[in-house]
Amino acid sequence: MAAIHRKPAWAIAETLATPEAAFLNRRSILQAWGLGALATAALTALPKVARAEGEHKPAGNPALYPARRNGAYTLDRSLTPEAINATYNNFYEFGSDKGIYAEARSLITNPWAIDIDGMVEKPFIIEFADLEAKIPLEERLYRHRCVEAWSMTIPWTGFSLSRLVELAKPLASAKYIRFETFNDPAMASGQNGFLYSWPYVEGVTMAEAANELAFLVTGAYGKPLLNQFGAPIRLALPWKYGFKSIKSIRKISFTDKRPVSFWEELASNEYGFWANVNPAVAHPRWSQAQERVLHTGETVPTLLFNGYGDQVASLYTRLENETLYR
Repeated sequence: MAAIHRKPAWAIAETLATPEAAFLNRRSILQAWGLGALATAALTALPKVARAEGEHKPAGNPALYPARRNGAYTLDRSLTPEAINATYNNFYEFGSDKGIYAEARSLITNPWAIDIDGMVEKPFIIEFADLEAKIPLEERLYRHRCVEAWSMTIPWTGFSLSRLVELAKPLASAKYIRFETFNDPAMASGQNGFLYSWPYVEGVTMAEAANELAFLVTGAYGKPLLNQFGAPIRLALPWKYGFKSIKSIRKISFTDKRPVSFWEELASNEYGFWANVNPAVAHPRWSQAQERVLHTGETVPTLLFNGYGDQVASLYTRLENETLYR
């Protein structure tokens, strides 16, 4: 009997995704917002930012991009234009302002090595360029839901986290993966303050890492990642709030102890380990029932697991609803 493939609830025909020419038409989109000359000037400056990623050559091999799009990952809304996505970011290593892209130019991504250690057959260090070339890349269209109740849609390029797990060869006793970013206050001004405990740390269970949606990102919009996106490599977990998708990964450790994440350590009453999108559970300071779509300005209902319930709900059958968030 032939296998029957059923598309998940969030998937629609690829033809409904916004064409590249449309989302690159930056000026007309922003003028439609009514942001006027100021916004237009800001967008005009964006290519200069992309060209000025510091004095060092950025990581990422442009010859590998754009990668083939995986048609299994589609969207029910248009893509966020690159001009908007690239100028509205959280990257606390460089400060708390959303327009962090200018400061992120100081991030040096080449050379960039990633430590793989902990409960693995043999710890090793791999250069990003070697990792990028070792595993075939693909493009996926993903939702991104921030805990601050705004959302984007992004064409990420990268590979399944499960491929990295295969490469690492973890021991059967490993239950979690701990991710750690860089710690360099001389390069990243935001790391000079005393409020936060650096480096940024995040974690997932081995079962979450094996899920088809867990994705290691090396590019966006058909080219290697810009610094403000978390170059040269970041995580994308589209069913969780955005703070779980750690940027600029330097270290990946396999462990039998649940990692304490960056925001969980800072304010465990507001941010927990699971951080799954759940409209029924409010953040202590605001509702999560709705979200603002960044590139249209419209407010829409938030979906449980950000609309990816068909793929991930089985991971959490033993958890209470509140635990899905906290």
